[in-house]
Amino acid sequence: MPLSGSGETPAAQPLPVSFPPPAETPQASRRRRLTGRRPTSVDPPADDHPPDDPTAAPTDATGSDRQLVFFGAETGEPSVADLAGLLAGPGEVHRMGGTARLSVVVQAAWRVHVLIGELAQRGVRSSWAPTEDQRYAVRTAYTRTIVPLAAAWLRGPTQQPPPGFQLDGRRLRLWLAAAGVADPPDFLLHLGGSDPARWAAVGAALATAGLTAELVEAGPGGPAYRIAGRRRTRRLAELVGERPPASPPTAWPSRV
Repeated sequence: MPLSGSGETPAAQPLPVSFPPPAETPQASRRRRLTGRRPTSVDPPADDHPPDDPTAAPTDATGSDRQLVFFGAETGEPSVADLAGLLAGPGEVHRMGGTARLSVVVQAAWRVHVLIGELAQRGVRSSWAPTEDQRYAVRTAYTRTIVPLAAAWLRGPTQQPPPGFQLDGRRLRLWLAAAGVADPPDFLLHLGGSDPARWAAVGAALATAGLTAELVEAGPGGPAYRIAGRRRTRRLAELVGERPPASPPTAWPSRV
């Protein structure tokens, strides 16, 4: 995807203004936290409340304690391996010598905020840049840290999930942040590439995670898996964990 400008995004570039977010409408068959960079002239919007205390017990909408979901995003420490969730969606990985880089193009500024923060939690430096078609490209630096991910996913020039690929809550959280679109009562998780075999392997991983989904190929929004109905949407919400402060409430699945 072409980027505006000719070089790497300067380290001092602030995050894009997150609100109001651009409207995102599902285009399928039916309609369809921050890096160490210090913002300069444009600051991301201040939150009305501080970030969730990671040591606090999560609560549901009634304020009562709730049990953490097995394999959910809140049950383990973030790791670089979680970036496979981006590759399950529209993310791409590229190798250069003994290093590799992961990139993903997203539709809305709030997604940049969330992804930059998620990457920072995993010790991965990243940058962003606007694209010529009014979207945003989020890219990691070329690093040896991502080489094992590239080795697992690249088959020559093509990108495929490795044998036995699985999706847990942390991987799903990254995929959702990059390419999940609400279509109440359903949720769409957009895919990348054009290889049905790649999509099928991702769909099988969704089913194993308890998210049997319908593949939707038609429409300008490209292919996506539809998580259909309130029960499966709640399952998705349980797996991906609490809504990031940057995300609009309606853009993140709810446990309620």
